[in-house]
Amino acid sequence: MNWGYKILIVYLGFVSGIILLVFKSSSQKVDLVTTDYYAKELKYQEKIDAMKSVHQLSDTVKYAMNDGKLAIVFPKDFSGKTIDGKVLLYCPSDEDKDITRNFSVKDLQVLVPVHTAGKLEYQLQLSWQADGTSYYFEKKLIIN
Repeated sequence: MNWGYKILIVYLGFVSGIILLVFKSSSQKVDLVTTDYYAKELKYQEKIDAMKSVHQLSDTVKYAMNDGKLAIVFPKDFSGKTIDGKVLLYCPSDEDKDITRNFSVKDLQVLVPVHTAGKLEYQLQLSWQADGTSYYFEKKLIIN
């Protein structure tokens, strides 16, 4: 075999590898964390203030999975107060598996139905208001 054929074989192998790489990367699903990231970035200071408000509470937010439901229990600081907010279970691996629920409670507990096929990592993002003060809590969860 002539050395020219060897160069041709190496070159064709390289070109076919690049074509395969381009094809695979173009068919890869890419989800943005949020579509309106610029507007959310401008409001990030409000989120920081809400996180500071959570740290000033006497106790932390508690959560547990029971029978396919995520139970979120607020601290005793909110007894007798109306709590309005939103629960977002953000799944980094697949946007279609995100779970969002709005709530308004007085009994310090929120139940969120969670149905997953297999073990998934979620990020619990909990934002709420009580007595005109905003709060924000974030924690990583693994749900079976």
